Amino acid sequence: MDDALTPFAVDVPAEEVDDLRRRLRGTRWPDAATVGDWSQGVPLDWLREVCRYWAEEYDWSACQARLDAVPQLTTVVDGLAVHLLHVPSPHPGALPLVLTHGWPGSVLEFLDLLGPLTDPEDPRDAFSVVVPSLPGYGWSGHPEAPGWGPARTADAWAEVMRRLGYERFGAQGGDIGSFVSANLGARHPDRVAGVHLNMVVTEPPPGQTEFDEREQRALDRMRTFRTDGSSYSHQHRTRPQTLGYGLTDSPAGQAAWILEKFAAWTDNDGDPTSAIALDRLLDDVSVYWFTRTATSSARMYWEMARAPEERAPQVDVPSGVSLFPHEIFVPPRAWVERQLTDLRLWREHDSGGHFAAMERPGELLADVREFFRPLR
Repeated sequence: MDDALTPFAVDVPAEEVDDLRRRLRGTRWPDAATVGDWSQGVPLDWLREVCRYWAEEYDWSACQARLDAVPQLTTVVDGLAVHLLHVPSPHPGALPLVLTHGWPGSVLEFLDLLGPLTDPEDPRDAFSVVVPSLPGYGWSGHPEAPGWGPARTADAWAEVMRRLGYERFGAQGGDIGSFVSANLGARHPDRVAGVHLNMVVTEPPPGQTEFDEREQRALDRMRTFRTDGSSYSHQHRTRPQTLGYGLTDSPAGQAAWILEKFAAWTDNDGDPTSAIALDRLLDDVSVYWFTRTATSSARMYWEMARAPEERAPQVDVPSGVSLFPHEIFVPPRAWVERQLTDLRLWREHDSGGHFAAMERPGELLADVREFFRPLR
């Protein structure tokens, strides 16, 4: 087995950037919605302005420079190339920590946390950080055969950590990253010191028919998502290939598909750019565009639909949960404790949403430090 760890740098050719701008300027726009809000999807005038900015003012080279300022590697695990950021701490005794993003995120989510995690004021809180790109995302390889769900990804992450020399480590994640991190704890309990999640998808106990106010709110949130917010997931789970033809050919389409979720899942004032700066949003969309990962990223949902147990494995290692009010799911603690059997930290925040590392980095950082402090 080739365990090579190869240095990597992002290098999007200038002609790719020129092609993006040409496509944006030539977009064929649909009719406007018949309502004045987001209930039918991304408003036409809003997206036209975003795409105008993307074509005329946005600077991809600045994002590329931010990425390339961070040490990056690729390594082939189980036949698939894995791209990762790797920032060792300068402090001896730092706890290795693998951070896993989800959809529609990327390794970019964690860039602003790398410094505080690896070189904190108190060296006792130091982590050596690894941030892989999920299979089919970013600069990782695109699976060419079925089977790359959260469990297999977790096994790949465990191997990546071994190659980096980290036998014992912590795991943190949200969205799909929460499923991968939970699988790390479930499948590699001898190596995982603890699992911290900022999203947990769980159901009420079988047979429960009466619910208190907190539980009823969680049920209502879940039902609203299923009836009014989950169409993207159905498409990803059932026909990711069909979806990809449009999104891979149209940057405006790719932007709409992703930015609608930033609008729905962030704590904003009606415009997602009030929660996350437009340049940071376009950094994320640009990663999907330049890597042509609309289809390959969506396939993770197809995989999870065929192995739903991988979304909520029982985790017996110490666990911690940070919930933000605009998260997709905000379950009560009692439901979560059925899956996370050794829940050491439970924190419900007053603001923030699905993209905690981008929206509320300080709060997430504090929770991660607090959770892992006694587990070192």
